[in-house]
Amino acid sequence: MHSRAASWLRHRLGRVVVLAYVFALLLPGPGLWLRHPHLLPLTHLTLHTAPLLLSLVLFSAGLQVPFRALGRLLRRPKALLAGLVLHLAIPLAVLPLVAFLLRRTPDTDGGSGLLTAMILVVAMPVAAGATVWTDKGDGDQPTMVGLVLASTLLSPLTIPLLLATLSPLLSGGYAHTLAVTGRLAQGGFALTAVVLPCAAGLLGALVLPAHLLHRLQLTVTPLALTGSVLLTYVNASGALGSVLTRPRPLLFAAALAVAALVCLLSFALGRAAARVLRLEAGTASSLTLACGMNNSSASAVLITASLPDKPHLLLPVLAYGLLQKTAASRIVTRLRRDPDAPAGPSTTLSRRPPGGPPPGVRGRAE
Repeated sequence: MHSRAASWLRHRLGRVVVLAYVFALLLPGPGLWLRHPHLLPLTHLTLHTAPLLLSLVLFSAGLQVPFRALGRLLRRPKALLAGLVLHLAIPLAVLPLVAFLLRRTPDTDGGSGLLTAMILVVAMPVAAGATVWTDKGDGDQPTMVGLVLASTLLSPLTIPLLLATLSPLLSGGYAHTLAVTGRLAQGGFALTAVVLPCAAGLLGALVLPAHLLHRLQLTVTPLALTGSVLLTYVNASGALGSVLTRPRPLLFAAALAVAALVCLLSFALGRAAARVLRLEAGTASSLTLACGMNNSSASAVLITASLPDKPHLLLPVLAYGLLQKTAASRIVTRLRRDPDAPAGPSTTLSRRPPGGPPPGVRGRAE
């Protein structure tokens, strides 16, 4: 029953996410309420909904890692190392160009608000939901899982590094804003909300007996998928809650344009790198998807936690989240239409035996 529910939701995730955005636009009240911390009854504990949902999603991701396939990946790490280098290099190549273009606009702060949001997106680890698109496109699943895990486990180092390196691009008070956010990330957000839940899932996948692990996956996966949709609704409510009362069409258009530019350049550079490295089709697809798909929900949670007075920064983050799924869908569709494109040899490592647990990190739809 749990497996059927997870499969139903996974195959309709795109439409469900769009519905979450619609509900956030028309009924933002519950989402706005969930964005704030709440004291649990009869305890002294404070519940932070968004970080909790993000932790659930990443715990599910770690719980479904195919360790045997990853072991083989480490013996041929070219794509993995290339993906990690590109994960750091692409933001450093793309964001200065975007900053240069934004300074030519009539915006009084040179587009620093939009640029701040984009920096927070591209600094995040690879979205675990990229493994879903890899599976749909017959890509190299172990390579993608390895990139998700490696970028996630390294995020306490890479997030502050990228934020500090890119902050000189900002003007006005946004450089200070990004510095405050960087201190929060360095002070524990990346560790407690990103790394530890994923590591807990990895430990469970490593030490639990197969039957117990399978049972736990059947329970956690649908919960994580539901949590992912709820997290999308909560984040979208923060950005879209005032749309009907205080419409800002120019800001929406600018957020969409900037997010589209960063997203397209990231995918294009990933695809170009895969060609330069002469990777096989399945591995090249995984590398391209990893370069363009960042954990936008993690950046939205970080913005909510560190900058609750700047909900407009969530607009380009939400736009990027939708655009990266659209781009991933186009890449997957193109691969399916090309019958001559050989899949990478390691894609078979991730195929699930009948009745077995999901092979990859499928707890997320980023």
